[in-house]
Amino acid sequence: MKATVRTHVVVPKKLVDYVDDLVGRRSRSRFFAQAVEEKLRRVQLVEAARKVVGSLADVDVPGWETSESAAEWVRASRQADETRVRSTLGDK
Repeated sequence: MKATVRTHVVVPKKLVDYVDDLVGRRSRSRFFAQAVEEKLRRVQLVEAARKVVGSLADVDVPGWETSESAAEWVRASRQADETRVRSTLGDK
């Protein structure tokens, strides 16, 4: 079982009422914990993206010169993957 801690959090009554209507009072803590975990994952993803933003700015990557060429590169890559999967598994 995961360790838990009892804490005091001030939340608008309307929000608590809505959560209670949605999941019930006995599932309130689990709902809030899941919501916080989801928000933290998003924050971590944004932080990771900020760390690497512009990292390819001074690098020449064939096929990534413009948004359109990058999109075409992705389409071609996906098509190649699809072709490889079909040849491996047989064309079903």
